[in-house]
Formats: sequence, structure tokens, C-alpha cells
Amino acid sequence: MSRRLQSVTDPDSLPGHRDNDRAPSRVEFLRGALPSGEDVERVAAVFRLMGDPGRVRILATLLEAGEVCVHDLASVAGLSESSVSQALRLMRAHRVVETRRAGRVVFYRLGDNHVRMLLDLAITHAGHSPAVTAAPSLTDPTRQEPT
Repeated sequence: MSRRLQSVTDPDSLPGHRDNDRAPSRVEFLRGALPSGEDVERVAAVFRLMGDPGRVRILATLLEAGEVCVHDLASVAGLSESSVSQALRLMRAHRVVETRRAGRVVFYRLGDNHVRMLLDLAITHAGHSPAVTAAPSLTDPTRQEPT
């Protein structure tokens, strides 16, 4: 991504904020800071790849082990070799994983340090986000009150 939104600690420093008529509007400034449409689509595709529990188990195994063959990935992830191969084809097409051939065996590894860091952060974040899987909220109509 060539352009990134930077965190703004002082909203008044943004162009167009607080009735500054001569500066471009705040919305125009923020739109200009967005990644390109093509970059947004690529990022969304990577997150979709990571949106499947089976693929997350595959990626987490690669994060932990480094290089792993399809047979071992299938055993660890609890998936068929066919499912793992299909998932790996998708991830390879998006450069999330890379391969190394040793005779007839193909070993898979994470594509680069960016993928490794993204996956590691996502797993860490999930460990700090118990609210997603916590008990039903107080506003949940299906929630049973204790008697």
C-alpha cells in the first residue's frame, strides 16, 4: 500500500476542520489518504482467506512450525488432504503461502514476515477479545434470566 491513513491525535489539525473555509474539506482529505481501490480489494481478499476456521488452523500451524507438508497440515487441522490442498492453492494465489519442493513432497510456509505478523496479531487480538464469544448480552432477547 503506497498511502496509509495516519492516526490523528489532534482532529483540529486536519484540513477543513473547524470551519476553515480555505482548506479542502475534511472528507476530501480523508478520501485522499485512503489506499487505492485495488489495494483495498487485495486487503479484503486476504482477510476473506483468513475468515475460515480451517484456513486459520492451517496458517497457525505454519506460523508455529515453519514448513509443513499437506499430509501433516491435514492431520493437524483436522481436514482432508483435498481440503487443505484447495485452501493452500487459494492462499498461494494471494501470496499468503509459498512452497518448496523436496522430491515428490511439497512443503508450505507463510509467504513473508507481513503475513506472519498479521496472523500473529490476529491471534493475539482474539485472545484479548473474549466479548466476541462471551455470554449473551443483556439486550439479547433469547437470554434467560436466572431464577
